[in-house]
Amino acid sequence: MTLLYLAALLIALFGMVMFDRRFALFFWRDARRAAIVLVVGVLFFFAWDVAGVGSGIFFRGETSFMTGIQAAPEIPLEEIFFLALLCYLTMNVYGAASSRLPKTSS
Repeated sequence: MTLLYLAALLIALFGMVMFDRRFALFFWRDARRAAIVLVVGVLFFFAWDVAGVGSGIFFRGETSFMTGIQAAPEIPLEEIFFLALLCYLTMNVYGAASSRLPKTSS
């Protein structure tokens, strides 16, 4: 049961990859740019988490669904995958919206 949350995150990430592949939303449109955006986004939110833990705002919750492996003090391994999912979802939504919405000229 300790891998359940990580497995759910990996399945959701796989779904994001499939949506992206099917509709060429972000990585399949420009892989280099997408990789940079994803890495920068994950690093930004990881730094945000570290700052939150350092200031006493964020704490790791105990649950049997998580691996128990820490990426940093009070930051579980699953947080990295959650941040990747959050960023990838945002990238896919942006890609879908920017390709479907009419272009306006100013």
